[in-house]
Amino acid sequence: MYKIFNTAGEASEYTARRLLNQIRLNPRASLGFATGSTMEPVYRFLVKCLKRDPLDLSQLTTFNLDEYIGLSRGHAQSYRYYMQHHLFNKLSIPEDKVNLPDGKATDVSRACHAYSEAIEAVGGLDFQLLGIGSNGHIGFNEPYTCFFSRTHVVELSEQTRLDNGRFFANKKDVPTQAITMGIQDILDAKEIVLLATGSKKAAVMADLYRSAADVALPASALKQHGNVTFVLDREAASLLPREVLGEAMGIEKTGLGL
Repeated sequence: MYKIFNTAGEASEYTARRLLNQIRLNPRASLGFATGSTMEPVYRFLVKCLKRDPLDLSQLTTFNLDEYIGLSRGHAQSYRYYMQHHLFNKLSIPEDKVNLPDGKATDVSRACHAYSEAIEAVGGLDFQLLGIGSNGHIGFNEPYTCFFSRTHVVELSEQTRLDNGRFFANKKDVPTQAITMGIQDILDAKEIVLLATGSKKAAVMADLYRSAADVALPASALKQHGNVTFVLDREAASLLPREVLGEAMGIEKTGLGL
């Protein structure tokens, strides 16, 4: 299902409300989080809503999609730091309920296996939030990643390192490897929302719309899932067929109703 909004702000607020709705319906939910600039307004609005109307977050469990190998949790470009800065420091989720891959693990293979086992131990993810890379990656699952993959180490493509280089003072400092939740871990989630905003995501979203499930485009694995919502702003949706745009815009005028 596609939901298309006029602005990135509206798309982000809708996505945040989907998260809030999940928490209200299931205070013990296991939530899969994503990082990146696309997610910042989502978390900002989520925090704003929870400050205004607090919910009990003590029983939630969270799992992040990925982490760079070689960066400590305190490194300004680590995803642990990102999540602390944008979300966890502002909310009352217990530390022992927060899970991210360990980018400094001494036994990376064992750490990957343990991460997927931890997801399985809570019964899988109730809700997974995703972004999408310009080459179609979800998490850090690069093109030609097996759809049956579990948490694993990935060699980051040059395109991904180029895209993420804007967050580093020196692009040469962008790590070459990461730990990422596998595609099968993602597909096992009961509900998935993929958020894409801005004109730079238009081409890949058009490719995703046209593509069959194909390992060359990792996000196309989502077509095998029965409960996925693609949330876009007009810019990210600009290359979709006109009939898709018209149908997906047929939501409440505020764009924020559930």
